[in-house]
Order: sequence, then structure tokens, then C-alpha cells
Amino acid sequence: MNLLIKGGHLASGDRADVLIGNGEIITVGSVPVTDAAEVIDADGLVVVPGFVDGHRHVWQAPLRGIGPDMTLPEYLTAVLGRALNEYGPREAYHATLLGAAEALNAGITTVFDWSNATRTPEHTDAVLDAYTRAGIRAVVAHGNPDDEQDVRRVAALHGRVTGALAILGTDYGPWDEAVRQIELGRQLGLVVSMHASGGHNSPLRRMDQAGLLGPHLQLVHVNNMTSDDAKLLADNGVGVTVTPIVEATMGHGASSYSQFADAGGRAGLGTDVVVNAPADLFEPMRDTLRSHRAHTGTMHPAGGILAAATVDSARAIGLGDVVGTVAAGKRADLVLLDGLTHLLGTRDLTGAVVTSLGPADVRTVVVDGRVVKRDGHLVGLDLAQLRRSTAELAHRAR
Repeated sequence: MNLLIKGGHLASGDRADVLIGNGEIITVGSVPVTDAAEVIDADGLVVVPGFVDGHRHVWQAPLRGIGPDMTLPEYLTAVLGRALNEYGPREAYHATLLGAAEALNAGITTVFDWSNATRTPEHTDAVLDAYTRAGIRAVVAHGNPDDEQDVRRVAALHGRVTGALAILGTDYGPWDEAVRQIELGRQLGLVVSMHASGGHNSPLRRMDQAGLLGPHLQLVHVNNMTSDDAKLLADNGVGVTVTPIVEATMGHGASSYSQFADAGGRAGLGTDVVVNAPADLFEPMRDTLRSHRAHTGTMHPAGGILAAATVDSARAIGLGDVVGTVAAGKRADLVLLDGLTHLLGTRDLTGAVVTSLGPADVRTVVVDGRVVKRDGHLVGLDLAQLRRSTAELAHRAR
């Protein structure tokens, strides 16, 4: 059944219809309504690619706001210690479903879920079931690489929910273990994700010499990235994802977005953890714009930052050919935004989306050709009820 988004304005300022069939964008241009079984009137709305959250611990959704002043050691104790230990498969399901619903509500159509919750095959089943129920596009980065059988099961996923591998990596775990896990991920065709710091004493140079760097690898944060680090990562096509709100709030250091850009790299954005950050990508975009303008000393175009939350973020997690742009052949992950009627038809739309909008302006969301939020309301998901059903989990982290 074809779906037509009629009369919206692309972020470029151009007015265009978007025809969708079998979950894919068929045409971007002028399309008669007779070509579609369902038509969404997008008059007065801006049509942008669905936002891609390149790094999020989705299972922490019930813990939203519990740690505004948490240091990293406190986070490790309370969240990765006490809270995670309280998660059975049932809790993992409901927490992941809540996190997916919050993402969709904010226009995030893809999440790269660095899932510490995949502790057992039963936990993994629960996480996968939650994503099936939610209707979001998800890359589930399996957080238990020692369970090779379960990792292989996730690696075999195809479609809207796919797999990846989350590892401690060379900064925070033993070298030999990290090498083995990176090679396993590469063998299975998985993106391997790890937190990294960068800096003059980082293992990045050793990783390069061992042939471990490449597009199969995603590094998160890299707050101490040097210019040499940046060139090394950019030259090897390594995906980099920054989470500027959490990095600043928890004192990780300055965002590496600009350092990576100086070397020709294009970092994606992530929300990371909602214990002390919002569950959307609007504020990370604005923070990145501010810091990048300060770094360059120029009025870097605001609209250029939209790519960091869409196509650049998709590329960093291995989905650059799948989502991230409004173009024929891409999967139909789209967001319709309200609040810029007075600017429609101008070339200022992309920058205005970055600087002036927020989750409340997310009108309609489409994932894989299916409407998951319509006219400001989630379809088939009750956000308030999901929050009530998981409220007890937050108390267990204190």
C-alpha cells in the first residue's frame, strides 16, 4: 500500500511530495494523490529525515533524571551496578519499550542501542520483542560479547531491527580481549562499538598498527581526541559518535566533533543516557552548533548540523546507505515538523530546524513507511502509561 506525504517543504526550502511504497521512498517530487492509498497532508510542515540517535543506552529510560549531578564513578555504581542488576527480562522489555517510545515521540526513528541489558538470551529476546512492538528502527549492540552464540543470533537479524556488538574496548578492557571481540564482529559483519577517550596515551595508534581500525568500528565520545587521532580515524573511515550534552554534564571533556571535522571526518550525534540528559537530539544539535562556531571562530551555517543528527549519524553506525536523507531508494524514515510556517519557501529552514525547534514540534513520524506518530500523538503506544509501569525501576538505582 503506497503512502503519500503531500505538499510538505523539504529542509532545503523546496516544496515536494514524498511517495512511499513497501517501506521505501519511491519518488520525491510532484505526485498525484491517485498514486497512493493513503495521503498525509503536510501543508505547512517541514519534512526532514528521521533523526538517528547514534549512541543510547535505551534500557535506562525509566531512570530519566535521577542523576543530574552524578559523576562517572557514581553512575557506574548506581546505574551499571545497582539498577542493571535489578533488570530481569521483563524489566528489560518494558524499559526498552519506554525508551523507544520516547525516541519516536522526539522524532528519532533510529536508535543505536548500546544495550547493557542483553545479559542473557532471555534478556536479548525481551529487548528484541520491545523493538518489534515499538516500530522503531533499532541497531541492537549486544552488550555481552562473551556469549558468542547469542551474538551470532543477533548478527543474523535483517530488516528494521539489526545487530551490532558493544565491547569494553581497548581503553577500558584487556587488549587481547578487545582484539578478539573486534575480529568476531568483523567476521560477522557487525559494527563494533566501544567508548574511547583518545589522547597521546590512547591505544589508537596500536590499533591502527594491528589493522583494527575501519568502518566496522564505531568510537563513542573520544573527548581527548588529538589532531593526529582525528586524522587517523578519518583516514580509516572509523565511525565517531559524540554525545555533547552528557559529556559536558558529567565532565568528560569538550566534544570532539570539531576536532574530527578539522580532519575531514563527520561525527554523528547521540543522547547517551537520560539520567542527566534529554531524550532527544535537538539540544545536542544546538550544543554542537555553539561549540563548533566557537572552535572555528566563524558563523558556521546552522543547517549544516542537521546532517550530524541524520545522515552522518547513520553513516557512523553503518546505515548511511539505508536512512538519513529524503531520497528515492532510502528507507522511508521521515519526520514532519510544525512551527515554521512563516519561513516556508525560504532557504532558512534547515538552520531554523536546528536552532528553533524541539520535541513539541514533532507532528508526524514515519518509520519504514509506517506512521508511528500522527498529528502529535504516538500510534499504539501510551507514553504516560509506559512511564507509570516502569517507575519502580528508578527507585532501585538509589
